[in-house]
Amino acid sequence: MDAKERIAQLRQILDEASYKYYVLDAPDMEDYTYDMLLRELEELENANPELITPDSPTRRVGGKAVSAFAPVTHQVPLESLQDVFSREELEAFLSRVGETEFDVEPKIDGLSVALRYENGVFVQGATRGDGAVGEDVTENLRTIRSLPLRLDNAPEQLVVRGEVYMSKKVFRELNAQREQDEKPLFANPRNAAAGSLRQLDPKICAERRLDIIVFNIQSAAGRSFERHSETLEYLSSLRFRTVPHAEFMTIGECWERIQDIGENRDQFDYDIDGAVVKVNSLELRRTLGSTAKAPRWAVAFKYPPEIRETRVTDIVIQVGRTGVLTPKAVLEGVRLAGTTVTNATLHNQDFIAQRDIRVGDTVLVRKAGEIIPEILSVDLDKRPADSVPYEFPRVCPECGAPVVRDPGGAAMRCQGAECPAQRLRHIVHFASRAGMDIEGLGTAVAQLLIDNGLIRNAGDIYALRQPDLASLPGFGKKSAENLVTAIDQSRSNGLVKLLSALGIPQVGQSAARSLARAFGSMDALERAGEEELSAVEDIGPVTAASIRMWLCSQQAKHLLETLREAGVDMTYSEDTSDRRFAGKTFVLTGTLTRYTRDEAAAVIEKLGGKSASSVSKKTSYVLAGENAGSKLTKAQSLGIPVITEEEFEEMIK
Repeated sequence: MDAKERIAQLRQILDEASYKYYVLDAPDMEDYTYDMLLRELEELENANPELITPDSPTRRVGGKAVSAFAPVTHQVPLESLQDVFSREELEAFLSRVGETEFDVEPKIDGLSVALRYENGVFVQGATRGDGAVGEDVTENLRTIRSLPLRLDNAPEQLVVRGEVYMSKKVFRELNAQREQDEKPLFANPRNAAAGSLRQLDPKICAERRLDIIVFNIQSAAGRSFERHSETLEYLSSLRFRTVPHAEFMTIGECWERIQDIGENRDQFDYDIDGAVVKVNSLELRRTLGSTAKAPRWAVAFKYPPEIRETRVTDIVIQVGRTGVLTPKAVLEGVRLAGTTVTNATLHNQDFIAQRDIRVGDTVLVRKAGEIIPEILSVDLDKRPADSVPYEFPRVCPECGAPVVRDPGGAAMRCQGAECPAQRLRHIVHFASRAGMDIEGLGTAVAQLLIDNGLIRNAGDIYALRQPDLASLPGFGKKSAENLVTAIDQSRSNGLVKLLSALGIPQVGQSAARSLARAFGSMDALERAGEEELSAVEDIGPVTAASIRMWLCSQQAKHLLETLREAGVDMTYSEDTSDRRFAGKTFVLTGTLTRYTRDEAAAVIEKLGGKSASSVSKKTSYVLAGENAGSKLTKAQSLGIPVITEEEFEEMIK
């Protein structure tokens, strides 16, 4: 079998597997087998680039980032629907239309898009925009696994309309990861889907695992249909994932179906914000036509937000992996959007204080975005006479370490160096490139070591031995030896790397280098008072107080003593042989691909230079990565030299 035949065969096999997995929810191929077949296809295409086509499964991984989305004029306008909010308004619509068959569908809460196919190949996808003109998001849409890139037996020209969404499961996982990474959380799946689909880099969109359901044929060259339900059946035959629907003849049947969808909305893997009632006859649709704003043959019934009354029985604190203390209201069980709600997030100390939420209060609760329970208000008339304002804990409930508010933020954070809730994060950061640079000790390995009781804090890393590791899943003799060697080598990294690794609040690589230069050893740093710390370059009074609090804690003292006993070097010796950047100030902007910003700053400082956060006349160079913004503009206006990563590497050779 030649390359062309094998490529065609692999594409067919992979397309069939994707259809069963993402559309039918009936996978019949192991993930590993799929990955190996996809890799074989990638290798064949790389060796035969003339055989690459836009509909290949390899095109889903995310192509080149774009600088902007081009406008697209829709061949058929993507109309919006008139909203109705009561049975009376629905009956008025149905009465105007007259006796006919109606199709009722859940209204998916996502982003409407138009998909264009030519000779069965997906060639363009655009957002709805204003209905007449949208934005070209073709490359991002290609990353959606449930969207077919090639159709068999399709018309020469086909345009369909669908809704891009993020499933509830993916939304929860994405927010959990963002919380761990200390990034702002998405408010709801629709916002997350919208932000993902408009990423300039398709690789980011691919990571967000969006999905799509189609619900309408906009145009189909050479094909004619009599009923809307017939078009959906046709789209299913083309292997699209189509919206669930049912046909009804009477007002009562339509209303019963709308109520059924609303009561069972938790059964869908996507958010819905209503139900759509459409005339099924396409001929009658053409007769009814549209107003300037919406079609006369369809309406969207919007469900009123479910708000229920319940009582706060307790307020408890959860400590996240980043050390943030999150308060949670424990509620008397109440039914909301198809599930029983027993707790609601209270976000932070300010949220509780602003609403004066207390244990024993009667509150109104709803599900934000149909997913996250939230407290709307307190019924003060029902407040118990003996209630008292809630006091946020001053120490961490997990480890007893002090709790400090983030500068300029609302989060309250545990300062414990050995807090059990932050164990994984502390250990992973300690071993990272920005820390002690222990190759092979990433998140998965750290979790494995914790789960098997081999480490409880960063100091325990240095007690690991080859036999301890070799017996663990995924480890062999050689990999265990490699990790022990990397751990041993990190002992001599010195004070700068150690200070960066400890996770002291507000102490990154730049501050770590300044502290190491100023004090020379961990012993001297531990003896320093706030005034001495504040005198160090880049260390202000707030950071000085934070450092002092951390160093004085029992957990930090225990961790440092463990590291000393393990033979970790806690002294600083500066290499003054190469000071080529002495007197030079660099500003870093945009996305760097060869370094993290901390890594680039560390190189600059090692060579005698300084890394600053803002551009001024004193700036020597601006190191600009992709998507550089206002700092680049300001540098250009001031005539400051702008260098690329390639030029930076030439400078540091």
